[in-house]
Amino acid sequence: MNRLENKTVVITGAAQGFGEGIARCLVKEGANVVIADLNYELAQKTAAELGGWAYAVDVTDDERVKSLVDAVMERYGRLDVFISNAGILKAGGLDEMTLETFELVTKVNYTAFFLCAKHASAAMKRQKEAHPERTFDIIEINSKSGLEGSNKNFAYAGSKFGGIGLVQSFAKELVEYGIKVNAVCPGNFFEGPLWSDPERGLFVQYLNTGKVPGAASIADVKRHYESKVPMNRGCAPPDVAKAILYCIEQEYETGQAIPVTGGQTMLR
Repeated sequence: MNRLENKTVVITGAAQGFGEGIARCLVKEGANVVIADLNYELAQKTAAELGGWAYAVDVTDDERVKSLVDAVMERYGRLDVFISNAGILKAGGLDEMTLETFELVTKVNYTAFFLCAKHASAAMKRQKEAHPERTFDIIEINSKSGLEGSNKNFAYAGSKFGGIGLVQSFAKELVEYGIKVNAVCPGNFFEGPLWSDPERGLFVQYLNTGKVPGAASIADVKRHYESKVPMNRGCAPPDVAKAILYCIEQEYETGQAIPVTGGQTMLR
């Protein structure tokens, strides 16, 4: 407990899903958590429950991301960890994917990480000048789809592969400023809205696009994906939080993509 005492942590897309779960875990470790989300009403609710602070942000908007970082520095006087978690997934094969949808996924998952790293690192560099003893972390919540291609899910997988390229490149550029940059690559969080939303969740999308041959129901799709995991369960926020804590506490690690997949995807 209190492994992050006095540290300020920004988490984008933290009003629900993985982001909310990560925030809950890090608050227990003593962090000052900023719930940054496009859905400000839900972010306020989550922040009130956790004792954090909510901020409305569109991660694809350069000025809004800069305003987020500026506001955090004004409120807390420091930014120790920036977790780029906000993301979007639109499944579909080549025949059905539109350019508009492809560009949207790329903008949210890839371009937005660039904006977050750009503005977070600028604030961290300024802090390093005043406090040379400190280290800082930028962490992208990537995906197992960033480590291995995904059938009829190329827009998402491509954006996540690109994210790891940014992680490795940013890590080399920022290491001299005491800024570590790493990615955490979770497996499937089946209980979260990304998968379980009855209208837009992946179970529904994959059923409708025929990604799972022979599946006649959402339950069939879920069983199919559970069977792929050697540990026979999906990934949960505490699993991801442990990897995040490793990234923060390990002073000799940068530019890495850490799988948290129950053995489903392994490094080669």
